[in-house]
Amino acid sequence: MTSVSTLRHGVSLWCPQPTSLRRFDLRPFSHLSSFRRRFSVVASVSSDYANENREFVIVGGGNAAGYAARAFVEHGMADGKLCIVSKEAVAPYERPALTKGYLFPPEKKPARLPGFHTCVGSGGERQTPEWYKEHGIEVIYSDPVTDVDIKSQSLRTSSGKNLKYGSLIIATGCSPARLPERIGGSLPGVHYIRDVSDADSLVVSLERAQKVVIIGGGYIGMEVAAACAGWKLDTTIIFPEEHIMPRLFTSSIAKKYEELYKENSVKFLKGFSIEKLEAGSDGRVAAVFLKDGSIVEADTVIVGIGAKAAVSPFEAVGVNDSVGGIEVDEQFRTQVPGIFAIGDVAAFPLKIYDRVSRVEHVDHARKSAKHCVGSLLGTNTEPYDYLPYFYSRVFEYEGSLRKVWWQFFGDNVGDVIEVGNFDPKLAAFWIDSGNRLKGVFLESGTTEEFGLLPKLARLQPVVDRAKLQTSSTVESALELLKNCIHAEV
Repeated sequence: MTSVSTLRHGVSLWCPQPTSLRRFDLRPFSHLSSFRRRFSVVASVSSDYANENREFVIVGGGNAAGYAARAFVEHGMADGKLCIVSKEAVAPYERPALTKGYLFPPEKKPARLPGFHTCVGSGGERQTPEWYKEHGIEVIYSDPVTDVDIKSQSLRTSSGKNLKYGSLIIATGCSPARLPERIGGSLPGVHYIRDVSDADSLVVSLERAQKVVIIGGGYIGMEVAAACAGWKLDTTIIFPEEHIMPRLFTSSIAKKYEELYKENSVKFLKGFSIEKLEAGSDGRVAAVFLKDGSIVEADTVIVGIGAKAAVSPFEAVGVNDSVGGIEVDEQFRTQVPGIFAIGDVAAFPLKIYDRVSRVEHVDHARKSAKHCVGSLLGTNTEPYDYLPYFYSRVFEYEGSLRKVWWQFFGDNVGDVIEVGNFDPKLAAFWIDSGNRLKGVFLESGTTEEFGLLPKLARLQPVVDRAKLQTSSTVESALELLKNCIHAEV
């Protein structure tokens, strides 16, 4: 059993608890009655604004925006009432595909639009551009919002459009952290992945690449490296930590995954920091210089070193400095009546652990969107009660040595007990000082086994450590924990 301190998922999920939400003005704006009053004012002003649908405006074109649109449709409140303003040129889509199936080589059937528009990721209807038109939703593409005027309830876009809103939902997501331009962070051949245009550019590079360097050993690094293995490229992952996925994996879990990647010809340079990237004679990146003086050749570099919440130009709405997102309450209301924030950009109360967090994950994007729309329309009064959930799926293309699919639920705090030999199953259980289960990780489980994980993480049953440690298989460990659930209830 290994004792570990609190690990951290992503850039800003597990942060010290910030100050309370005491500065919130939670005076109800009476949901339907008040937004109808606001809309009556908005509707009287028409000629000066570019958006025809201005009762509800969503800023952002990612997963959260797509799922919010579906919620408005389900409530019968979209047709002629909803406008989405996006910096992207395409309708909202399931963003996780960009570092997974989208990067498969051509012969391995890569994912492409319209195949993964929202909401197919949760088994819903595919929301193509035609879907938005059919449901009377106005979508403004390739025109990010640059300014918000809270007093006049209006927005301005980069093209100069003036937009009016009655209720506003901020769903701007995140922007990738970038290497400084002075050290080569913007050289041709250096890629960051956040949207489909980024992924398109990377695919073009992979088609002619020979030596690929991936900077960062987290989600992006692992998923992109697995895709590069499918292209049979010379691939190296460089990161400063001791092992991959340090915010979740223990060293022993990481070792098992690293061995699998090595079997797929992926190399690791652990404990190294980047000094600079240097271009070749053609102007494209040609080498990665490390701070120890060593040099790694590369004709393609992918940077995956985290992300920051895209709060601009909404700082005036209220930003939580501790987690870096727009501060909201348990209904995703900001301190400004009529303005909400959802998905990656929202700093929300994580009720189950009594702290404020910002979660960069598609599951939260989907659930926060649905909850927020219900709150805005007055049909939902329950506080958002989210259970942190993370997963990854890699090496899923034809011909791979082994497909990988793990899930994690809960909080990775306390001591860790690991069960299984990764052939193919592996499980890990985080247990606090009171012997309560706080988090659970499972690789290659069955549908039924994966379905047990959120129940365990939410109930947090008392666990017999000795029995769990002596479990000979993952199946027996999960059966033991299932019995713990029965004992609790």
